[in-house]
Amino acid sequence: MQDYRSVADAVAEEIRTGALRPGDRLPPQRAFARKHGIAASTATRVYQELARRGLTVGEVGRGTFVRAEPTATAASPALTEPAGSRIDLELNYPVAPDQSALLAAGLGGLLRPDGLAHALQPIGTAGLPAVQESAADILARGGWRPDPARILFAGNGRQAVAAAVTALVPPGGRLGVEELTYPVVKAVAARHGITLVPLAMDDAGLVPEAVAEAHAAAPLHAVYVQPRLHNPLSLTMPDARVGQLAETLQRLGVPSIEDAVWSFLRDELPPLAAHAPECTVLIDSLSKRAAPGLTLGFVVAPAALSGALSSALRSGGWSPMRFALEAAHRWQQDGVLATLVTAKKREATERQKLAARHLEGFDVRSDPRSYHCWWQLPRPWRAETFVAAAARHGIGVVPAAAFTTGRGHAPNALRVGLASPRTDVLAQALGTLADLARTSPEGLVSD
Repeated sequence: MQDYRSVADAVAEEIRTGALRPGDRLPPQRAFARKHGIAASTATRVYQELARRGLTVGEVGRGTFVRAEPTATAASPALTEPAGSRIDLELNYPVAPDQSALLAAGLGGLLRPDGLAHALQPIGTAGLPAVQESAADILARGGWRPDPARILFAGNGRQAVAAAVTALVPPGGRLGVEELTYPVVKAVAARHGITLVPLAMDDAGLVPEAVAEAHAAAPLHAVYVQPRLHNPLSLTMPDARVGQLAETLQRLGVPSIEDAVWSFLRDELPPLAAHAPECTVLIDSLSKRAAPGLTLGFVVAPAALSGALSSALRSGGWSPMRFALEAAHRWQQDGVLATLVTAKKREATERQKLAARHLEGFDVRSDPRSYHCWWQLPRPWRAETFVAAAARHGIGVVPAAAFTTGRGHAPNALRVGLASPRTDVLAQALGTLADLARTSPEGLVSD
C-alpha cells in the first residue's frame, strides 16, 4: 500500500515546480484516489497532510485549492537571531480574523467573466455615481457624510496625499505640518521643493495659535494635519480643539489637508472637514479597512479645489483602478467593510493590551483604539542605537527621526506598530524589546 506521505510529497513537488499553480483546484478526493490508485481514506489523509503543510486550503462547497502563498509551518522567527525573516513592527496593516473569507465572498459576482470585463476597464478620478455614494457611506462618521459628488479617487492613500500636497502647494511654497508628521509628506515635499514648516503640538494635538504665528511670519499655502489617532503619537484632538483649528484656518484663508486614514477606528467623531468643509481636503484609504494588497484612495474635495485636485491626480498618474472601485462598492453594499471595521477595532484593543502589559513601566503614549504606540526610550539608549539593536534581534521599529520636521534634534523615541505580526509573535517581540530596553547599550551595538 502506498504511504499517504509519499503521495503528498509528489503533489508538493508539483506545487513547487509550478505544475500546480496558486489557485488551481485539486480534484475531488474520490477522483484523486482513482487517479493515484489509492484508497479513498488514503486520499483523505493526503489532503489533510497538504493542508497541514500550508500548501492547500479547503473551501466549503467549492473544493480544495493550492494556496496563493504557502504558509510556514515552523514556529515564529527566533527573536534572538538576526537571520532571514524579521518581525515587522514598522509597517502597520491590520488584518482581522477570517478577513480573506469575508472579502472573497463579496467578490463572487465581480469575478464572473462579464463582471471582470467591466471591472478591468479604465475609469476617471470621479469614478461612478454609484461608487461615489458607497464611498460617502464608507467615509461617513460622527454624524457627518460627505457630498458624494465631491469625492475623487486615487490609486491609494499615499497618492491621494501626494496629489493634495502638489495641488495646494506650489514648488518653493510652504506647507505647515505637525512637528511630528507622516514620513510620506516629508518625501513628497522634498521631491517638489516644498518647505515644511513644523507647527507646535501639545497633549491635545496641533496648536491653532502655532498655525497663526507661522502664517504671520510667512504665508502658508496649506496645513497638513492628522486630527484623529495621529501617526505616530496616537493623539486624538478633542472636539473643542478641532473647532478652534477650523476657525483659525477659515479666518486665515489657509486650506487644510486632513489625513483621516486611521479615523475609521474612531468613527464616533466627526472630521475637521465637518467643521470647515469649504477649506478642507479630506484624505482616506481602503487598505487599512480592507487589505493592504487592494488599495484605493479617497479625496473629499471642496468645490473650489476639485478641479486642481482632479488635475493633480491625473497628471501624477494616480488615477484609481476600476477593479478596486467595484470591489469597495460591493464590500460596502454587502456590509463586509462594516464587519471588518468592527473586527479591527476589537483587534486593536487586544493588541494595545499586549503592549500595555509588556511595556509596563516605560514611558509609552498610545490610545486603546490605535494600532501603534509612541515609546520614549529610557536612558542611556538613543533611538538609532536601539533600532539597530532591535534589528539584531530580528525586530524592525521606526525611530522618531523618520517623523521629525525642522532642524532640531529628534525625540529619543520610537513608533511601535502593532498591526502586522500575529498576536503571539507580537507578544514575544514586545517582550524582547522590553528586555532589551532594560539593558545597557554598551557592548551590544556600536555608537
